[in-house]
Amino acid sequence: MRPTRVRHTVLWLTVAAYMITYMDRVVIASAVPSISKEFGFSLATNEVYKNEKGEKVTETYWHNVVVWGKLAGIAEKYLQKGSEVAIEGKLTNRSYTDKEGNKRYVTEILANEILMMGGKS
Repeated sequence: MRPTRVRHTVLWLTVAAYMITYMDRVVIASAVPSISKEFGFSLATNEVYKNEKGEKVTETYWHNVVVWGKLAGIAEKYLQKGSEVAIEGKLTNRSYTDKEGNKRYVTEILANEILMMGGKS
């Protein structure tokens, strides 16, 4: 009797974020000596669809983006409110305790690529 062949499939799942949108505001611009430069900003994306009544609905979603190191310096220098950017990065989650002692959870995009889409403003 021949042994049964078993085929194993390895599936890699990567949670990534790819966006092309307009930058809204700078959230963080800091440098921590001995660690790295950090730059953060928020992006808005819109979802447009028709509801049950056939009316056009636009929903806006805000995304916090964080950039570290050399890329943070470039982003801080060249990006400003209204800049059109394409980003690639991974979703990260963290928590912190606010001033009232409540635990808060934050999902951010840790950008590893930024493409400046528009011309000079």
